[in-house]
Amino acid sequence: MNSLPSTVDVAIIGAGAAGLGAANALKDSGLSAIVLEARERVGGRAHTIQAAPDVVFDVGCGWLHSANENSFVPIAERLGFEINRDLPPWRERAYGKAFPQEDRNDFIRALDEFYDRAEAAAERARRDGRDEPAKLCLEPGNRWNPMIDAISTYINGAELDRVSLLDMDAYEDTNLNWRVRRGYGALIAAYGASCPIALNCAVTLIDHSAKQVRIETTLGTLTAGRVIVTVPTNLIADEAIRFHPALPAKVDAARGLPLGLADKVTIALAEPEALPKEGNLRAATMRTEMGTYHLRPFGQPCIEGFFGGRFARKLEDSGAGAICAAAIDEIVGLLGNDFRSKLKPLAQSRWAHDPWARGSYSHALPGHAGDRAALAAPIDGRLFFAGEATSPNFFSTAHGARDSGERAAKEVLQTFAKA
Repeated sequence: MNSLPSTVDVAIIGAGAAGLGAANALKDSGLSAIVLEARERVGGRAHTIQAAPDVVFDVGCGWLHSANENSFVPIAERLGFEINRDLPPWRERAYGKAFPQEDRNDFIRALDEFYDRAEAAAERARRDGRDEPAKLCLEPGNRWNPMIDAISTYINGAELDRVSLLDMDAYEDTNLNWRVRRGYGALIAAYGASCPIALNCAVTLIDHSAKQVRIETTLGTLTAGRVIVTVPTNLIADEAIRFHPALPAKVDAARGLPLGLADKVTIALAEPEALPKEGNLRAATMRTEMGTYHLRPFGQPCIEGFFGGRFARKLEDSGAGAICAAAIDEIVGLLGNDFRSKLKPLAQSRWAHDPWARGSYSHALPGHAGDRAALAAPIDGRLFFAGEATSPNFFSTAHGARDSGERAAKEVLQTFAKA
């Protein structure tokens, strides 16, 4: 779309999974709608690239989490995307001698016991009406605590001292995780292909002081009867988009739900037959500053690496190639110096430095588990809010974002039905 309409019934801010979920839900409603997207592409924090002729890489989300309840599964099937239902390599598919099986078993036992304590502590916290950092559920002196904290950075994007116990417990995980062979980002882009979208259209102001909402963008100004805001919480918290009149309660809620950081890297493997397909590589490291590696995903000649939390932030701040360099150094440390010549950096994410994300996915700070509902609440029957951070149980996921957009669209339709 090259130009903006002067007015629409519904304006949707952001063409990530939430915005596309809202746009698709409004398609047959008879209402005019447009999605305003600051990037030159759709998908938001879902983005698939061809990192090499034989390597497809999901720079953002890559797993259909809770696949038996994931709304993108039937969408993928409808759009003809192949779903890979193999088990992920996180627990059973260890490779190499860096993490001996006896140690691995001991770590898994410690991790499971941590989650058991957290579940019991969350039940007490709900009963007592209080919240606390999930870190308090670590067993004092347990040698695996740093690695458990590292796992939190992959799952929550943050270490356990910054994670709400109640929020962590609210997340629903059915432990069924599938993948999209052509890429999750590619699937979400296809899902949005028929939606009316204005790209390179950054929203700067949402003025809801009059009956019609006035929206200022880098492509011009338009008015809308209703607005659905789906941007990441860090943009609301930083007031990158301003509201007039101001919405301090929304800004406060967004600040209680910051985006943590989980970055990914893909590294070409010159002699792929030297490593197994779909393997897991990780050291028995007694520190939180560590990566974890997926060997030859889909059998591709590459290794994917994952870094999270403060460590990922430090690597991002060190420069554009720092994550790749750290990954190669760690892999060589695990597999031997002979592997250095076989490894070549292909691509990496830097979500904290992405101006339209400023992080990866949300976690609630201790004491802020209720901020998800506060952020999701409509304002004056004209402003509606969606995005993964507003999902009560599937936050931090693409399908949680999509479902929230559909929920917001239904709220919008209810207001028009009452008019």
